[in-house]
Order: sequence, then C-alpha cells, then structure tokens
Amino acid sequence: MKEPWSIKSRARACAESGTAFESGQKIRAAIFPDPDSSGYLRKDYTIEAWTNREDEDKPFSTWITCYEPPMIEEKAEDVVDDDPETLLKRLIEEDEEYTENARYILAVMLERQKLLRETDTQEMPSGILRVYEHRKTGDVYIIKDPQIPLSDVDRVQEEVRQLLDPGPEPEVAEITANSEENEPSGEETPESPEDSEADFEEEGDATESENTHDEE
Repeated sequence: MKEPWSIKSRARACAESGTAFESGQKIRAAIFPDPDSSGYLRKDYTIEAWTNREDEDKPFSTWITCYEPPMIEEKAEDVVDDDPETLLKRLIEEDEEYTENARYILAVMLERQKLLRETDTQEMPSGILRVYEHRKTGDVYIIKDPQIPLSDVDRVQEEVRQLLDPGPEPEVAEITANSEENEPSGEETPESPEDSEADFEEEGDATESENTHDEE
C-alpha cells in the first residue's frame, strides 16, 4: 500500500482545547501514525495544551512552528506547471518508487530557496525519512532520503532538470519530410513545367524541319 507522503497544512485551532490560533502564535505541530491506515495524521496544539494533553499516543514527529492563516489559493493561470514546487507535489501524489531520487533533490532545492524547512529526521527500517514544512502554507512533506551516491548526483540533477525543462519534441512535419527524402520511390519523378516546355519546343522544331524537307 502506498503511503501518503504529503500531509496537509496546519490546523486553524488546537486539537486538544479547540482554541483558535492567532497569526504569529507559536504552536506545537505533531504527526501521529494513523491507526486506520499505513499513513500519518497531523495535529496542532497550543504550547500549553501540548504540555497538559492527556493523549498518551507517541508522535512520529513533533516541532514548534508559527501559525499563519491559510493563504488564498493562487489562480490557475498564475501557477507555473513546471516549477520545482508544483513538480514535487505531483511526484508525491503519484508516489512512484522510481521518482524518490528526484523528490529528494527537489526538496533540497526548495529548502535552499527558503520555501521548505526541515523540521525532523526519522530513521525507519525502510530508510531515513525527512520531514519538511512549507514556510508559507504549512504543508508537510515526508521525503525519503535515498542516500544518493556522490557518483550519481550529477545524473539525478540532470533528470530533475529534464523534468523541469523538457526539450522541444521534433516536429512531425520535419520527420515526415526527411523520411520522404531518404526513402526510394518506384514512381517516376514528375516533370517540372520548364522541362515540359523545353520538350514541346524540341518537338516543334523537329516538326518544322520535316515540313521544310517535304516542300523541297
């Protein structure tokens, strides 16, 4: 079963007391294993409520963050299809094993751009999991660290570059034209209008010469 590596943004109110958060307020974010699936659940608490909480469930990961109201969603025309953030979200949703390297490289790129921040690292039997939080939206991404060998870093970075900026595909018309030039044809090449005109003039000259000979 695929695991949900993307966990939605911070809540608007404390999971324990129900108190609404205020902009800029420090809160405690926590991720718990979901008992109903193989994934995780996120809960947010006020600092006081976290200290006094009665729930004894042990969190998978926890950190302190600042609450900011949810941002207004961007208009569709303002979203760039192939920017690193959009690409990372798509690859996470698809959750294909062969994109683990690309997802990790993209997360590191976004961290360097100050869009993501790493909040925690967990060592699991399946490998190292890194927890990233989006600085603006509060979205949380759990990214598996594939431990890319140094010798493969350039290759993976090139793969990511190709995903972000794929080269133009050859035009069908050009391929068709080249194929027609290279392939032999059993049909005779049609004469051009100039060739036909030259043949007609030659025939005319020959006919005039015959007529002159007959008159003699």
